[in-house]
Amino acid sequence: MVSKDQAIGWIILIVCIIIIVGYPTALYVWPGLGDLASNAAFLLVAIPVTLAIILIFAIGAWIGWTMATTPPPKPIEEIEAEIETEEEKTEAASETESKEEEKEKEKKGGKKKE
Repeated sequence: MVSKDQAIGWIILIVCIIIIVGYPTALYVWPGLGDLASNAAFLLVAIPVTLAIILIFAIGAWIGWTMATTPPPKPIEEIEAEIETEEEKTEAASETESKEEEKEKEKKGGKKKE
């Protein structure tokens, strides 16, 4: 299942791609706009605005893609539980080592007495 952040990322990505394709199409291709070649003032405004819109929504699409494909972080509770189990293992290992050292000392001490 997709996490909430990933779902939002996919939505951002899809909306941005639709706008990247749809804005220039609506501005230049759809009929009823008139003769674009004779309207230089329109082109002088429309081209930079189109590029700015495409750039802004391309960045938005990139952010959406990043959010959609990045795995969600582990919950803090799960991380804390892992840390606690590691600490318990470390404590148990150190107790075992200290007991073994005591046994070895007793064995060495017992051999010297004989």
